[in-house]
Amino acid sequence: MTALVRAGDSAVPALARSGDRPPVTVPRDPAREAARRELSRDPYHQNDPSLLQRALDTLWDWIGDLFAGASAATPGGTLGLLVVVLTVGAVVAALWWRLGAPRRRPSSAAALFGDRPRSAAQHRAAAEAHAAQGHWNQALQERMRAVVRALEERALLDIRPGRTADEAAAEAGRTLPAHTDRLRTAARDFDDVTYGGRRATEQTYRRMAELDLDVERTTPRPAESSPRATARPARQGTDG
Repeated sequence: MTALVRAGDSAVPALARSGDRPPVTVPRDPAREAARRELSRDPYHQNDPSLLQRALDTLWDWIGDLFAGASAATPGGTLGLLVVVLTVGAVVAALWWRLGAPRRRPSSAAALFGDRPRSAAQHRAAAEAHAAQGHWNQALQERMRAVVRALEERALLDIRPGRTADEAAAEAGRTLPAHTDRLRTAARDFDDVTYGGRRATEQTYRRMAELDLDVERTTPRPAESSPRATARPARQGTDG
């Protein structure tokens, strides 16, 4: 039943206080917005995980889903997948141990020698000093320089500033064909240590030192003489 309540000169309808009055209802959209505002307050989010934790949870969920999918597609399930992963890891480790780190070849090799010219004996002495301290990179570099400088001092190579180790090995191989392969290997070892980020070992240095001594003892092959050059000139007649 509705009653009229006087308020000044106007009459305001009021709901009769009875047990059968309808409940107060709120439309759906305003209710949802009010709930959203309420739940966005700080007290409701004090124990929420951090942004980093949520990112890690997402990552681990993705890895778990990936692993589950791979194990389902692999014969033997999870155990079979584990065997495959271990086998691949063992193969990669064996190749890494056998071949070493991937070689990074320089895009353009720098000159073999620095600005200060030194003799072959000086380069050998520096190499031995580095070797005595276990500095195999520097020892190998100095020994390669000793090989090339010794060839220049013997006039088996022209003295040419800016020559690279590869160029020196190729030129020396034409003069000393018996050492062509070893000279190329020495130049490659020099480049790998100097520009490729690899580390020399005592074995590689000793191999370079043996090459240095063998080249020093090797007599270059004489150039073939042409018949025309060796022919004796015709004897000039004398005036009678």
